[in-house]
Amino acid sequence: MNKLQANICLMCVTLLWSTEVIIFACIPNSVEPFATTAITSMIGGVLLCLCFFKRIKNALKNGGWKLLLTGIFLSVLNCSYNVLYQYGLKEFDVSTGAFTISMTVVILPVILMMKKQSVDKKTWISASLVLVGIVVSYLGKLDRISVSGLLVLIGGCIIRAFYIIRLNEAARKYDPVPISAMIAVFVGVISFVIWFFIQPETFAAIEWNTQIIASLVIHAYFIVMFAQTLNIFAQRKATPAASTIIYSMEIIFSLIWGMTMPSSIVTPVTPDVYMLIGAAFIVIGNLSEIVDFKRKAVKG
Repeated sequence: MNKLQANICLMCVTLLWSTEVIIFACIPNSVEPFATTAITSMIGGVLLCLCFFKRIKNALKNGGWKLLLTGIFLSVLNCSYNVLYQYGLKEFDVSTGAFTISMTVVILPVILMMKKQSVDKKTWISASLVLVGIVVSYLGKLDRISVSGLLVLIGGCIIRAFYIIRLNEAARKYDPVPISAMIAVFVGVISFVIWFFIQPETFAAIEWNTQIIASLVIHAYFIVMFAQTLNIFAQRKATPAASTIIYSMEIIFSLIWGMTMPSSIVTPVTPDVYMLIGAAFIVIGNLSEIVDFKRKAVKG
């Protein structure tokens, strides 16, 4: 897989991840975020283990404790930011939540700089354009922004930035499939333990219906099992900063879902001029990171 193929994979992953906001909106607030994370992760982890048992077994045999500890550490980070996202998104509508969780784009280059890792100039430009897009999207709804929800989501974005950096390092060192399987299994276990302490009734506390079941199964298969594994494969060639900027395209896809999905599934999104301008900045920010304008100029 070359860099272009990795970027295409990341765009496909982003398209799938953009549906998370819609899926979470279909799950009632009465369902604990730890319950959602535990159930979907366990289903995804079991499916990966059943499909790739020998591959996972061989990887653990060769990688030993280092691979196992890497999987556990990544799982803790993954569980932390996903749960923070779910709690924070309860305070926002689909569009505002989607814009907010892209704050990772701005945070990640700063963390890389603090770790004394070089950050390309065009990455800073791209991150700045995405930040402008996020801020502009808020202008039409400043009176409706939840400060507590915003802080929770920013906390999730910070943790996700560290997660992407460590995941990138692990993807270059180990087989992506076992990493994905371990993350899913350990996230499921960690989330279930916390869910049990918060809500001892666990599964019995959920008022089950077809919508909840469908949402959990769709999330487990397409997000946990498929998108997460594809993302780790792409991380072998993509840089953490480039990956995060491409992830910010979730906003565009989420807006499209919000505008086209039936109102029975999710609250309809009617983009105002601020959202459209913000989305335009984000698209430009992505293009400035992905497209090598200097090489095109030389060819021209």
